[in-house]
Amino acid sequence: MTGAAPSRFRASILTLYPEMFPGPLGASLAGRALAEGLWSLEAHDIRAHATSKHRNVDDTPAGGGPGMVMRADVLGRAIDAVAPPGDTRPRLFMSPRGRPLDQRRVRALVEGEGVVILCGRFEGVDERVIEGRSLEEVSIGDYVLSGGELAAMVLVDAVVRLLPGVMGATESGTEESFESGLLEYPHYTRPREWEGRTIPEVLLSGDHAAIARWRRAEAERITRLRRPDLLDR
Repeated sequence: MTGAAPSRFRASILTLYPEMFPGPLGASLAGRALAEGLWSLEAHDIRAHATSKHRNVDDTPAGGGPGMVMRADVLGRAIDAVAPPGDTRPRLFMSPRGRPLDQRRVRALVEGEGVVILCGRFEGVDERVIEGRSLEEVSIGDYVLSGGELAAMVLVDAVVRLLPGVMGATESGTEESFESGLLEYPHYTRPREWEGRTIPEVLLSGDHAAIARWRRAEAERITRLRRPDLLDR
């Protein structure tokens, strides 16, 4: 188990590799907030709930095929131990076939008490535990990782940075990509000129209304070029 004293937002991770945590979540904004008790992190070893002599957590797939599948009985016991009756936190399973994670879902999770996240390995997990424990499948992209741990870190980081007190400026969480349905506008800082490239004059004008219009136009331009699907929504 890792992390600070219990806090309002509690992340419980079910994994075969608890030593991977906190990992990046122990550094920067998330790490500082973890140390300050603004959230808590628990990494639970799934293998502790295996009952066989060799603590097996997987078996061959029914119907044949390559690889191994994580067992429903082992996972069911692990989930029940971490999230007993009365624990109302969402139960998430990081899976490439899940619903894509977006800022709207992240915002919803911020309002809750925390998350329970199952990190799969091998070919996948027995479908019966997904159904029997009401797991919500969540994807962070159209690609496959070796396991769910890195995906879980991505999700937790996205949520934790929006918790009250984590970011220094409250505007930091609202003026960025996806919050307004658009990609974020470009940013500039000193020096005023670098390798022949200058900061757009409007940003140096002091005209806040003009700056706001420029930023909105740039956000729309970049979104139209890179993610036109966002404009369609």
